[in-house]
Amino acid sequence: MVTIILLLSCDFWAVKNVTGRLMVGLRWWNHIDEDGKSHWVFESRKASAQESKTVSEAESRIFWLGLIACPVLWVIFAFSALFSFRVKWLAVVIMGVVLQGANLYGYIRCKVGSRKNLTNMATSYLGKQFLKQNAGEDQTS
Repeated sequence: MVTIILLLSCDFWAVKNVTGRLMVGLRWWNHIDEDGKSHWVFESRKASAQESKTVSEAESRIFWLGLIACPVLWVIFAFSALFSFRVKWLAVVIMGVVLQGANLYGYIRCKVGSRKNLTNMATSYLGKQFLKQNAGEDQTS
């Protein structure tokens, strides 16, 4: 049990600090200022011609597939441990869900930005689709 939790912690650290930065150009961390307030920082590397060669599409897909599949697998393990009454393994499974879920949440926030940016993106996209649809109807009539 201790070995699994140590390996989960190593995996969390490696994905958060190494593979996310190298494979997809994203990173996140928590910063505490002098007042003791916690600030979450989510960064994404700006794409340039040099960096787009470094980050391949296949590596990005592998990263995101692994990042999404692992929390799903740990949730399945959680239900399995819960319904088979293996309570002693529930602590390990909860640690897996929390660590993998934290990485997934952090990288999704890096990818789409803050909640304001997500709302602005959705509004902008819907507005563009509406204009395209209306412009298409005007041209046909």
